[in-house]
Amino acid sequence: MKEPTKRQLEILSFISEYLDDHSYPPTIRELADFFSISVKGAQDHITALKKKGLLEQGDKKSRAIKLIKTSNGDSNFMEIPVLGTVAAGRPIMAEENKDGFIRLPRSFIRRSREYFALRIRGDSMIGAGIMEGDLAVIEHQPMVNNGEIAVVMMDDSVTLKTFYRQKNEIRLQPENPKYEPIICRGGDVKILGRLAHILRSYNLSADNTAPSA
Repeated sequence: MKEPTKRQLEILSFISEYLDDHSYPPTIRELADFFSISVKGAQDHITALKKKGLLEQGDKKSRAIKLIKTSNGDSNFMEIPVLGTVAAGRPIMAEENKDGFIRLPRSFIRRSREYFALRIRGDSMIGAGIMEGDLAVIEHQPMVNNGEIAVVMMDDSVTLKTFYRQKNEIRLQPENPKYEPIICRGGDVKILGRLAHILRSYNLSADNTAPSA
């Protein structure tokens, strides 16, 4: 079975959060309005998610979307904590207080791994398709390979950059030519994890988007 696409993952997260807030699911039109797509486009995504076993939908009710649960009653979704912000321009101070949760399908993440999410603010990673207002889902691990996008901590600051280890130093490479690489010694950098997914909401205002990558 194919994994959900990025947009389908965003739709699942929206439905899950909507259910938490309202105790009933959104309509197809509300989905379409939120993501600025056609009603047919929203229904096509719901149909695809039904085929992938992640949703159910009744035929005669306007609010008939239902998240699938496993046979033992557990949701097919996992809650991922949102921990704060990460810089995509200059490193900014990490905020380690939890800022709510998002939900991801269990099939979308690797078993026995820990994940967290950080909000994005800044434009240093636009060449990698990471924009201000995105939500970065991070797989928590102490090491990454050269060329992977990683969240690293330097002193009390956290940033998201492409990681390169070279001889006795580490280069944190922005993906925007107007920014210079950050060069530091290995002992000055703590790797927090590698980028696993980027989630994007297209109709949020700037006031509602904090993270930077």
